[in-house]
Amino acid sequence: MNAATFPARLSGIRIRPVTGGLVAAFVLVLLVLLPGRALAHAALMATDPADGAVLTQSPARFSLTFSEPVSPLVLTLVRPNGTQLALTYFRLDGQTLAIDNPETLKSGTHVLSWRVISQDGHPVRGSALFSIGAPSAAPVAGETADRSLREAIWIGKLLLYAGLFLGVGGAFSLAWLAEHRRCGRRFVIGALLCGLAAAPFSLGLQGLDALGAPLARFAQPLIWKTALETSFGWTVLVALIALGLALLSLAGSSVSRKPLALAGLVGVGAALAASGHASAAEPQWLTRPLVFLHGTAIAFWTGALAPLGLALRHQPAEAKVFLRRFSRAILPVVAVLAISGIVLAIIQVREPAALINTAYGRLLLLKLALLLFLFTLASVNRWTLTAPAEAGDTEVQRRLVRSIGIETLIALAIFGVAAGWRFTPPPRALAIAAAQPASIHIHTLKAMADLSISPGHAGQVAASMVIMTGDFGPLEAKQVTLVLSKPDSGIEPIKRPATKPGDGTWRVDDLVIPIPGRWNARLDILVSDFEMVKIEAPIEIRSE
Repeated sequence: MNAATFPARLSGIRIRPVTGGLVAAFVLVLLVLLPGRALAHAALMATDPADGAVLTQSPARFSLTFSEPVSPLVLTLVRPNGTQLALTYFRLDGQTLAIDNPETLKSGTHVLSWRVISQDGHPVRGSALFSIGAPSAAPVAGETADRSLREAIWIGKLLLYAGLFLGVGGAFSLAWLAEHRRCGRRFVIGALLCGLAAAPFSLGLQGLDALGAPLARFAQPLIWKTALETSFGWTVLVALIALGLALLSLAGSSVSRKPLALAGLVGVGAALAASGHASAAEPQWLTRPLVFLHGTAIAFWTGALAPLGLALRHQPAEAKVFLRRFSRAILPVVAVLAISGIVLAIIQVREPAALINTAYGRLLLLKLALLLFLFTLASVNRWTLTAPAEAGDTEVQRRLVRSIGIETLIALAIFGVAAGWRFTPPPRALAIAAAQPASIHIHTLKAMADLSISPGHAGQVAASMVIMTGDFGPLEAKQVTLVLSKPDSGIEPIKRPATKPGDGTWRVDDLVIPIPGRWNARLDILVSDFEMVKIEAPIEIRSE
């Protein structure tokens, strides 16, 4: 790609150590992202039947409740014998997806498998197990991760960023800062063409990922229809318009080139704000404008680098005006870039520990390290090299050209890190998931109960129980005791009496679950002085 070869063509540049470091950064991104499974960006809050529930009869419907509204893609019920039933009748009620069950289920363990699109445009998948009568061997319903698809998505994102930032930003710099001088024009055109090819390519990959389909199905109409129905479809559409406007600005008249280039730059911010982690975060009245400003600032800065470097190399006398204008404009642009980036990072990360404990946080630290290097280099250029270069010092001009080449490489590395966020849920989404309760429904002929443990991970929790008769009638129990056991871990059963706060539920507060995993939850219900009903079911306690 032109962006990769530009610094290497500059005479006298010795940047092997920097290049090696940036290659290492890209390798680190691949190691962090590619081996793992694509994680969810909308958190599943509850399922009905609950995961691990044992029911006495076939349910009439299923439901999935998420942390944000979703759009269903593929809903499947896997029977105990491994055969699959497509679930095509469903309703969306806010954040809950209600699914009709078209048949009476037989005894054994079933798997409810789902695949949906979250608000940020990324696919989310998962499954829940429940049994009718008695559990059996769970049927296989897992998906094989397509590593080649993940690699293609990452490459497509990287090339699209290069087209938007280096291409559209470069066209803007040529029109507004360089008075459309020809130095760097070929580089900008190459970046724009790269983006124009990467945009539809990325859209097709989005459809494949949304449906969990292999690369061989890339050309199928259903793949593209699904991709266009996601919020990423708007990103690609606006990106194509921005890239086209920028390309037209390079061929337009002196009157039209500036408005076209400006419209293209605005399109970069709009495309990034249309989908993605940051734009989907709340409050969106703040996050979407911040993403818009962040994207346009990146395009302004990085887009000017290659044209300015090439102008300083080939036409140093004429490049003085370009350098002066860029030098004056870059300080407020960097301020906007830094402020918007800091606020977005705070919203996404929430607490410092997430920088280490999550893949998203580790990628953010890598990006911050590269940005620190970039800001340091840019500061040296701005405060040390710019004035002598404007004065005509040829040696300083050569040093500035070398430095700009390194800045371009660092910018490409940052684009690669940002593309990696496509596969990592932000800590804010993980925090929402961690705060959700672990819930089960226990149903027997004599009694039934809805048990909820909040939060649903190991540590200090509270349990809430709703007790009913086997036919959904009210059950006036004299006493309820919660017993949690995990024999495989050598932990003695945890036995706690429940209290009745007066709202129709039974509660156990100040309960500590020491370790995560599958626990057995038993409710000892004292119906009368002479009758005790015991009902139990497994419940999954998360690690965090």
